[in-house]
Amino acid sequence: MSSETRQYARCLARAQEVAKAAGCKLRAAQSRKPAVDFKGAIDLVTEMDRKVERFIASELSRSFPGFDFLAEEAQRNVATGSEFRWVVDPLDGTTNYAHGLPIFSVSIALEHHGKVVVGVVYQPVLNEMFAAQKGRGARLNGRRVSVSTRSHLHHSLLVTGFPYDMHTTRDDNLKYFRRLSKRARAVRRLGSAALDLCYVACGRFDGYWELKLAPWDVAAGSLVATEAGARITTMEGRPFSMYGRSLVAAGPRLHGTLLSCLHG
Repeated sequence: MSSETRQYARCLARAQEVAKAAGCKLRAAQSRKPAVDFKGAIDLVTEMDRKVERFIASELSRSFPGFDFLAEEAQRNVATGSEFRWVVDPLDGTTNYAHGLPIFSVSIALEHHGKVVVGVVYQPVLNEMFAAQKGRGARLNGRRVSVSTRSHLHHSLLVTGFPYDMHTTRDDNLKYFRRLSKRARAVRRLGSAALDLCYVACGRFDGYWELKLAPWDVAAGSLVATEAGARITTMEGRPFSMYGRSLVAAGPRLHGTLLSCLHG
């Protein structure tokens, strides 16, 4: 095993520990009604988003001093030019969390020279830990997972999400939602992009698409899905980037059909 691979493995193990501790904090606090602020008309942020982000940043910085840091709430973002960068969503599914709906996750990814090499997504209510290291497969609570082998859209369960500016934008995803709802077995909307990708990874969903995503939404989950065998592109069919703002993920037998249907 190379020194680089060993470093990734150390980072993966620590990221899982930190994600689980952060998730336990979220689960314990959900019974209390969290204080809520608004970043936009329907874009919420709770006190726990900020507290958990500070906790994750502190823990990872202590374990790996010198690594850069990018997180959704932007309280501890660090850019020094390090070859390593953590990309964190402390609470993916804030709206669910604020309403007491137990569908949310902690997402931690590690970039090395701009490529995601470690991904961890933890669902604290179900105690499910999705984890991946580049080139070494994806796991759920230590067990290897893989994507669905379905090839027919009408047999498939899909998932999507809607942008926070959907009240005002033309790119609201509704035309795609309508189109796929008529073609697939069913379409769901959970409210956590990280979980959507992980559920594709383990075959619970056959495919996923969404617009206007941020890097912290997809960094960890995209690696988990890719390592589980998913094909991921942009909505235009171009190579996926977590900075690309759109995503289509599915097993390789379904991806082309899903992409074609999205374009009519």
